[in-house]
Amino acid sequence: MTEQQPTDERDAANAIRKANRSLTLQLVLLAVGFLGFGFAMVPLYNVICDVTGYGSRENLTRKATLGDARAAEQPKSREITVEFMSTMPTVGEWEFHPVQTSVKTRTGQLTTVKFIAKNLLAKPATGQAVPSLAPHQASQFFHKTECFCFSPQHFDALQQRELTVRFFVDPQLPDDIDRLTLSYAMYGLPQKIAAGQ
Repeated sequence: MTEQQPTDERDAANAIRKANRSLTLQLVLLAVGFLGFGFAMVPLYNVICDVTGYGSRENLTRKATLGDARAAEQPKSREITVEFMSTMPTVGEWEFHPVQTSVKTRTGQLTTVKFIAKNLLAKPATGQAVPSLAPHQASQFFHKTECFCFSPQHFDALQQRELTVRFFVDPQLPDDIDRLTLSYAMYGLPQKIAAGQ
């Protein structure tokens, strides 16, 4: 019995050593494989880029050249003057005027201006601002991103507040136009229309 036990222990120890050697060899091969894969990534990436045409240095250089050409075709940003006016067809109901009568801006630049509106009535009122732009041919180049004219404005009795307009002028604006006039007319809405009835 005692001779059997050391043989079993030796066999078990040999089996463990063999399993450890096998695991060590597998781990070494895995590490070598990852290292080889890491070195192969750059050429593999270049091959994929060449085949697909996406992300290659030549493609990036071509895009940069194309971008420079397009930038050269784009009109340069230039300074223009935008004037602001306001009218009130319903006399005695509203006080309405721009905070500043004009602003100098550059084409392509987002510009913010403010108007002041006040309900002169001793009761709540709703107003709707209707814009117009001169000269008329510049309308397609004038873009409002935010405007109080997009929806009716509700005011409490005698309430006053600032109303915001954000806009930019397209750089494609014809060269012969260097001054625009943005005008708003503020109309009082009957309460039935204002309430959506």
